[in-house]
Amino acid sequence: QVHLVESGGGLVQAGGSLRLSCAASGRPASINTMAWHRQAPGKQRQLIGSITTGGRTNYADSVKGRFTISKDNAKNTVYLQISSLKTEDTAVYYCNAPFYGAWGQGTLVTVSS
Repeated sequence: QVHLVESGGGLVQAGGSLRLSCAASGRPASINTMAWHRQAPGKQRQLIGSITTGGRTNYADSVKGRFTISKDNAKNTVYLQISSLKTEDTAVYYCNAPFYGAWGQGTLVTVSS
């Protein structure tokens, strides 16, 4: 079993930056890939990108440039840095361990204009 907990969401102004965290427990050493997704109000969940154990990242074309995924293996934590926040970034952000089908509970990011 893999347990994921996101944190770092909140209310931020447009143009600002935010770093979300996803802490993994259970069998974190066995996780080879982690991903971030988001779900805006009234919309389907959207893949943001992923990171492998070796640190290789991939991003959806729609978010390239403002989103950065990184990880700290020693802390079993994956991060999502979002810069130049826009109101349309308002969403619940989820981390995911695809191989285990594990999802966190999500953290809400609200961007005000």
